[in-house]
Amino acid sequence: MAAQLNTLIRAARDHVCPVPPVAGAVSAVRRRVAAVLADWRVCPAIVEDALLVVSELATNAIIHARPPAELRVSWTGGEGDGVLRVEVTDAGAARPAGQPLSGIDPDEHGRGESIVHALAARHGIRLHSGGVTRWAELAAA
Repeated sequence: MAAQLNTLIRAARDHVCPVPPVAGAVSAVRRRVAAVLADWRVCPAIVEDALLVVSELATNAIIHARPPAELRVSWTGGEGDGVLRVEVTDAGAARPAGQPLSGIDPDEHGRGESIVHALAARHGIRLHSGGVTRWAELAAA
């Protein structure tokens, strides 16, 4: 019976950190998440993709949204497999849709959503009273 329960129970871990709207925040958050994923022994096959998703979602919150922003990573995994969920919640749009970003080079921005879509098994946006949560799930088989 205990062996059956052990096969059904999967390790679940959760980490939350702020994403401040300051220079260097994305790289600091990325380093922090890399350390957390290493500590959790997340499958190496998804770590690089996960860090890219973290970078894209955090950058989006800093550039396009109002603070505060918060990142949450959750790992539900077993031996060699699992699902990593990355969420960034912010206070909502900082500017009306369609308004151009002054001082931002369009050749350097605008591909983040496509990158997240390409890397994630599932992804989405949830609107709620506290703002907006953008999320992506990466699966390791």
